[in-house]
Amino acid sequence: MPHAPSSQPDHDHDHDHDHDHAAVGHAHAHAPRNFDRAFAVGIALNLAFVCAEAFYGWQANSLALLADAGHNLGDVAGLVLAWAGAFAGRLRPDARHTYGFKRASILAALANALLLLVAMGSLAWEALHRLGAPQTTQSLTVMAVAAAGIVVNGATALMFMRGHDDDLNLRGAFLHMAGDALVSAGVVVAGALTLGLGWAWLDPATGLAIAAIIVWSTWSLLRQSLHLLFDGVPAHIDLHAVRACLEARPGVARVHDLHVWAMGTSEVALTAHLVMPGGAPGDDFLRETAAQLRSRFRIGHATLQVVRAPIAPGCESLEP
Repeated sequence: MPHAPSSQPDHDHDHDHDHDHAAVGHAHAHAPRNFDRAFAVGIALNLAFVCAEAFYGWQANSLALLADAGHNLGDVAGLVLAWAGAFAGRLRPDARHTYGFKRASILAALANALLLLVAMGSLAWEALHRLGAPQTTQSLTVMAVAAAGIVVNGATALMFMRGHDDDLNLRGAFLHMAGDALVSAGVVVAGALTLGLGWAWLDPATGLAIAAIIVWSTWSLLRQSLHLLFDGVPAHIDLHAVRACLEARPGVARVHDLHVWAMGTSEVALTAHLVMPGGAPGDDFLRETAAQLRSRFRIGHATLQVVRAPIAPGCESLEP
């Protein structure tokens, strides 16, 4: 039975494949090295802003600022995660870690989600208490610090704009920081309304709203990280469409033992048996199949085994 194991790019090896094997080929999306500086500057700026926001939030007695500080602290962790993911993607596999360390990004996402849920739960509890007994806040301080947040978050988002179309990690960093600039704008508006109308309840209400938004978005992160941790099919992939794509290839009668899972937060792997009664079609067929999987489904690491007939019962739950 000829196999088609996935191979490293050409510059990673010098030997030729045996005639009974064919390279499927795979591509990985990494953050370009010149984004390391953007990550470093973005993390430093946002960490400094978190410290300032937490200090002035406590001084101004503003739950809105404290909630946003907690949110921005999560963003710092998110930037660290994205940077670590880009770095881990550049680490070469070895004899004991044949897939490298890509799954560390999934574990970090899970830890980040759990920490944010605990922090926002504590702030929401305090906000509910303050809604019953509103306290005076220093609205001008709140507005000034939140306005600084618009500048910091907006500038950080701009640093990742150039790569957000091509790299999932960079896209996540860009969208997260752009969203934070909008949250800071909301805090400015709340501070202005409190100053102009004297609505003391608006600050804890704003803090509660921010906490709710963060919990909502974090819950999705928690669910997705758990799903990927247990080798779930990534959300952007339709498994039936992948099967149909493979079965539409010339000479393929059926697809067995189809598995798709995430190697990390930005790289997807696939294994499958292609039942081809006519036998192995050659390297070009497999390379073209891999290219289709990469372009249509962003599956960059495919391993295909060609067989004349099913060799095992397979995973019945995956069979159509």
